[in-house]
Amino acid sequence: MFLRRLIFLNERIPSHKVYPFSINAFQRLETIEFNKSVTFFVGENGSGKSTLLEAIAFKCDFNTAGGSKNNFYEVHSAESALGDFIRLSWAPKIANGFFLRAESLYNFASHIDSLGPSAYEPYGGKSLHKQSHGESFLSLFVNRFGKQGIYLLDEPEAALSPARQLTLLRIIRDLEQDSQSQFIIATHSPIILAYPGAQILDFDTSPISQTTYENTSHYQITRGFLENRGRYLRKLFEE
Repeated sequence: MFLRRLIFLNERIPSHKVYPFSINAFQRLETIEFNKSVTFFVGENGSGKSTLLEAIAFKCDFNTAGGSKNNFYEVHSAESALGDFIRLSWAPKIANGFFLRAESLYNFASHIDSLGPSAYEPYGGKSLHKQSHGESFLSLFVNRFGKQGIYLLDEPEAALSPARQLTLLRIIRDLEQDSQSQFIIATHSPIILAYPGAQILDFDTSPISQTTYENTSHYQITRGFLENRGRYLRKLFEE
């Protein structure tokens, strides 16, 4: 691991009543200890997962629109509202890595196109726009995530079928073991969350707390639905 600790600089926060400091997960938050090479952020929409992941990307000097230190382009509203209010503790500090924002991958692909054909080599040798959405995601994972580094992924399951989510698990495992890479991933996918030995941080608690795979709502709701979908659907449609 490279990133060991995140410190919340509460003394700098002007007010906990103003977004994003008003998010429940950030109330009374002081530190987050990263104790595994793969860490998941879980929680409902609006719970602060993407906000904190974006702040980490900002402190890593990655483009908060998505990309690495060397990708210079802009996307509207792709700024970090929290970046100036956290501190990262490293051992050792590492410069290589990537921030994947599923919602802005189209803009990132357009940025790579603007650099010309020579820029395609780290992305499978062809434009990401000339691949399906899922193919472009996997191409990025396989070809760009090839060095020792820290990789921040915001909802990577957005374009991946269940089968390709399993492929992503294998890619993560290979990079974690062979390249000694570190991953921090915000996800709703119970498949991706099943990665063995990962740290899972629950953003539905205040402050953020560590949980287990079986205790996540993602696992419990998915399991309950698959085991008795009729009951779930009856209850849903009768209300």
